[in-house]
Amino acid sequence: MGAKRNTILGVLTIAAFIGCGLAAHAQEGDSYIDYDGFLGISEEVAAYRQLHLVSLVEFNEMKDDPQTIILDTRSPDAFAMGHIEGAINVNFSDFTDEKLAKAIPSKDTRILIYCNNNFEDNVAPVMLKAAPLALNVPTFINLYGYGYRNVFELKGMHSIADPEIRWVSSQQVQ
Repeated sequence: MGAKRNTILGVLTIAAFIGCGLAAHAQEGDSYIDYDGFLGISEEVAAYRQLHLVSLVEFNEMKDDPQTIILDTRSPDAFAMGHIEGAINVNFSDFTDEKLAKAIPSKDTRILIYCNNNFEDNVAPVMLKAAPLALNVPTFINLYGYGYRNVFELKGMHSIADPEIRWVSSQQVQ
């Protein structure tokens, strides 16, 4: 009797695990989430992005063109505390076709991006994030996924106190 009961419990346990797996898969299928698609875009962007990393000198030369947009995708609070001169803010979590189109005149517009991890200071508003989670990575992938192909990313680590960064801030840099 005990062995039969253990077999039944074992079968029920396996069925519950399978049911949970099917429910999780169904939930993914019932939502508008495409993780495999994200991985595909990420893979496609990898080599492209490497060709679009620019030095601070190149970044500054590009940003001096009035047709270029410097896009800061950090939170509005971080942006308000300080950002590269001339940057506009579209919070990464607000990316949609409509909001990007409102901020960026054309998908051909040259866009420069940077994030906290471009700055060695590790002070507010540019606290370092775990390197694989730096905001430049998903920002680049998302812009590419939305059809923007003229995106360039600041390369390297810099200090917000460096005059070549042209950092504007509502607080004193220490």
